[in-house]
Amino acid sequence: MSETAGEYLARCHCGAICARYHTMLPTPGWSVRACKCGFCRAHASLTVSDASGSLEFLAVRPELLQRYRFGSGVTEFLICRACGVYLGASMQGQVRRFGVLNVRALRPIPTDLPESVPMDYDLESAFEKRHRRETRWTPLTAESL
Repeated sequence: MSETAGEYLARCHCGAICARYHTMLPTPGWSVRACKCGFCRAHASLTVSDASGSLEFLAVRPELLQRYRFGSGVTEFLICRACGVYLGASMQGQVRRFGVLNVRALRPIPTDLPESVPMDYDLESAFEKRHRRETRWTPLTAESL
């Protein structure tokens, strides 16, 4: 049986940072990506986004939110200082902010997700990277971290 489209909740292991992801895409239609960069491989992350959806990151315990930047420094990776879970990432676009969610932080993780697709973005220019994210990542709500 297929999971229903709608709202999905995610959190780090200890619950200090959370996310609310809204998509009308049924879970079997999600584009699950396995980025091949060192950070994503080290965290075994699988990401998902929906350009027509919405995403909100929340800090239940703000003092435990670690924002990490690397490479071009444009993207903030949201990590819990207490349990070490990578929840997702955010980026300021030209007009609004966008985010991507680590599927492994969903509670519960949908049972009917498609296989992840390996992605390698190493050859993208900074412009190409920003453009891809602005067209593919999920818009963040105004209240999001």
